[in-house]
Parts: sequence; structure tokens; C-alpha cells
Amino acid sequence: MSLRAAVASKSFCTERGGAEHIIIVQPEEAGDFATEQAAVVEGYRRALKELGLLPESAIFRRIYLSDALAQARKLNGGGLLPRPEEDPVAVSRIEQPPLPGAKVALFAYHVTDPLGLSKRRIGRKQVLVEKNGARHLWSTGLCAGVDSSRPSAEAQTRDVFSELIGVLEENAASLRENCVRTWVYVKDIDVFYSRMVKSRRALFVEQGLTDETHYIASTGIEGACAHPSDLVALDAYSQLDLVPGQLSYLNAFDRMCATHRYGVTFERGASVSYRDRTHYFISGTASIDENGEVLHRGDVESQFDRALGNVGALLDTGSARLEDLMYLIVYLREPKDFPRVRARLGQYMPELPALYVEGPVCRPDWLVEVEGIAIARQDKPHLPQF
Repeated sequence: MSLRAAVASKSFCTERGGAEHIIIVQPEEAGDFATEQAAVVEGYRRALKELGLLPESAIFRRIYLSDALAQARKLNGGGLLPRPEEDPVAVSRIEQPPLPGAKVALFAYHVTDPLGLSKRRIGRKQVLVEKNGARHLWSTGLCAGVDSSRPSAEAQTRDVFSELIGVLEENAASLRENCVRTWVYVKDIDVFYSRMVKSRRALFVEQGLTDETHYIASTGIEGACAHPSDLVALDAYSQLDLVPGQLSYLNAFDRMCATHRYGVTFERGASVSYRDRTHYFISGTASIDENGEVLHRGDVESQFDRALGNVGALLDTGSARLEDLMYLIVYLREPKDFPRVRARLGQYMPELPALYVEGPVCRPDWLVEVEGIAIARQDKPHLPQF
């Protein structure tokens, strides 16, 4: 039995000839894992061919799995993981079942530049991309690697962030000044999220990240790696050669309060500006109001509307629009809500690449959360070229 995969993509191209590409691939129907993986691999190859991309243009991939513990080893040799002889690619593997019922799905980010770029692996789980004099660090799959004992979520949070901090410091950078975006995956989020938040807050203070300075754009969502006793896993993106004025933070206080007002420590969004474009990293965004309260309890469609409106407001503060989004990841607490939320996004942005996964949000009353990256053109000759 063979399956076909659905492919969605969006590209940002420049007059210089370089481009950034987002590709999302998912089986069109359910099958066993090997059959679904083969369909995703073939869909990915088809997308690369249609976009005129070489495999070595891959920078980052996230593989979404329905059962990471059972499926992680089955990825080996399946075509989604880079072979040792290939150019390194930052690969994240996370258990967040793709909806409406797939076992595997793929998100991929590719970059091309006529002047070229280089990639090399540093540390255990880090890929350093050098492009136009700037170093971009992609850190994926940071976890405690626990298979038997069960240390606390607090200790694991400190461990994964400490690993990231160590690699940054080895490269003359820091968490405070250079980390742009994190994804924190928490197993059994209704139980362990508050413990992760407590540990992260304490570590941030040690790193000079406070209410008076700034935090980091982030998504904190339910997810799991392939180690049965790991409670916390981390992916991160850092830009190691930022110049003054490049990095700023997005807030829309008429719609959403600062996160520290209700005890958490992340930025609603971050933007990194370059000579010809700005990257907007939108954190996990839900149906929240200006006082930090949940809106539209029990109504997933109204919650989605509010979340997407909040994203639009954040982008507007940075001189971008919803139309500049390159993709959207939609996290749903209840898989049954998938058809309604997909239809809702289709009303607003039918051409936008989107991936829906089962990922409970950090408050039980939140039924849906969204995140994405937008890219908008600009002309700032004093800033570095991307």
C-alpha cells in the first residue's frame, strides 16, 4: 500500500536571488508508520524539485510524531533524518500527534543565497549556519536523556537551558543577548508546566533576564521526546552576531498584557531586522485579553479568532501584517476541534501553509494556541544583510 502526501509551501524571495522557503508535508490518509513516512519523504522530495531546491539548502526540520518512544528508531534510514555524510541539518523530533490522525508530519525551513552559506555541527545537538558574516545557531532536541530514573521537571529545565547557555558562551554569545526564540516541550503539561516555569524564571534571573530587561520569544506547550522519563525538552534559535537595533520585542498591550503579570517569563514576539527584511518570531499565542485572562471559554472557534487577532496585533506593532506570515502551527487540546479550526483558518487565509497538531496549551481553559514566523520587506541600508 502506498500513500500520497499533502504538501504546502511558501517562499520569500529577493532581488539578489536568495530565498527562504517553508515546506509542510503530511500524509493525506492514515497508514502504518513506515508507509506514512515514505509518503512524507516522497512529498518532501517533490516539493524540493518543484521549488528548485537542493537537499543541502535545508537548515531546520521538525518531525512531528504520534508516539515518539515507539517511532524514533523507525526514523533511522527512513529518509527524514540526514545521513552522516550529508550537510548537517538541525532536526527536532517531537511527540505531538499530527491532526486529523497521521503518525508523522514534517516542517522544513530551507535557505538559498547566491553568495553561499556554510553549515557545521557544534556540540551534541547544535548546527551553526554562517551566512553573510552572521552566525545562526539552531539547537534541537535538548533534553536530559533520562530512560530510567525520574528527576524533577525543575532540574531538567535547568539542565536543558544550561546546555544551551554553555554552547552560546563557547561562541562568545549569551542567552540574554543572542537567543531569539525557544520552544519548550513539557510532558503532562497540566502537571509539570508550573514547575518548568518556576525553574526557568530562577535561571533567567541568573542570566540577567528580568521584568526590567527582556525575556525570549517562546512557545511552552505539551510535547515529549523519545526518552520515557524526560519531562522537558528544548529547541532554540540564536543569532550570534546581532548589532544594536537588530533585535526588538513585540507587544500589543491593548490586547495582551506582559506575561510576567501572570507569573511567566517570555516575550510575545521578537523581530530581527536586516537590510532588506525583518523576521518576526511569534510566540505561542492564545485567546487572552489585556488583563491576562482567558477569553471565550469552551468556544474553540472564538478562541482561534482571538488568537489570530492577537497575532495580527503583534505583527502590526512591528510594521507587518498577517499576510506576511510564512506558516502557522496550530496546537489543539482536543483533536475533535480540528475540522472547525481548519475551516476557520480557511476563511481567513486559505493559502497559508498550516500544520495542526495535538498539543494541550498551558492552561486547561485554552483550547487552541498558534505560532508562526512572518517575513516582511524593508529597506534599512545601515543594517547587515541576511
